[in-house]
Amino acid sequence: MTWTTRRIATNGVELDVIDAGTPGDPVVVLAHGFPESSYSWRHQIEPLVAAGYRVLVPDQRGYGASSAPTDVAAYRSDHLAADLVGLVDDVGADDALFVGHDWGSMVVWDLSRLHPDRVRGLVNVSVPYTAWPARPTDLFRALIGDRFFYILYFQAVGPAETELEADVAETLRLTLWGGSGEMFGPPPDPLPPIDGTGFLDSITRGAPVPDGVPTWMTADDLTTYTEQFTASGFFGPLSWYRNLDADYEITTDLPPPSVPCAFIGGTRDGVIAARLDTLDEGHADLPEYRGSILINGAGHWTQQERPTEFNAALLELLARVS
Repeated sequence: MTWTTRRIATNGVELDVIDAGTPGDPVVVLAHGFPESSYSWRHQIEPLVAAGYRVLVPDQRGYGASSAPTDVAAYRSDHLAADLVGLVDDVGADDALFVGHDWGSMVVWDLSRLHPDRVRGLVNVSVPYTAWPARPTDLFRALIGDRFFYILYFQAVGPAETELEADVAETLRLTLWGGSGEMFGPPPDPLPPIDGTGFLDSITRGAPVPDGVPTWMTADDLTTYTEQFTASGFFGPLSWYRNLDADYEITTDLPPPSVPCAFIGGTRDGVIAARLDTLDEGHADLPEYRGSILINGAGHWTQQERPTEFNAALLELLARVS
């Protein structure tokens, strides 16, 4: 199967988008997280097309060669959601199925609240729906105190960019190892102090990192990611985190998602590992929640680490929410 990569103008930006499948088939939009790109969905595109879907996979704003605004506020979730809706408009569809991973899940959760009429259904991965009771950074500061937490570290423009861009290949290699099922482990107790701690220190939890790349990826995969983040830098991707409070403000008065939705997670994903038994209970306020599937042994990079199991789960859940 040949994939077409198109440059699509949407919502005031231009995104590089993989477009695969037959026009007129139900549209599925795959939304990546951090630090990823459309490439993170490389194992899903052909199975989805074979199952009868038209698949759109963008490098979202700030990533790869897609537009990268220089204003932090340009990365609010309402802008990111509108970017994805514009892709659906571009192919002439009334609605789409949306699948998000990591930060992409957070964007898709918000999209389903901001534009419910454009969402046929959604399947999110790794990040469950979260109804924040207050500004997220205030909650993190109250919980973490004077200890290091990467999301708070990302809030200031400059320090994180300097750290992550110093050696892009090593940044990505360590991050992919650190979030993988192969290096899964509990967070250090106590957490490291704010002073003198960087993101890469925290992501590997002080554990020795093996040479090379995890078994579920290749050296060529790492080269692809490195080329993309060398081109984009980290300001755009990190600015998604800098809008957590703004995203809370623009969505706090909206009702929870009311569209058909479901969830996929890995049992060794640090985002959810402590609440595996309560994932479905945590989605109880969503009136059209259709359940979850957990993939044993998968870490945070769920669709890349266990593509065969993930694809089976995704196709089952897309059928439930369609």
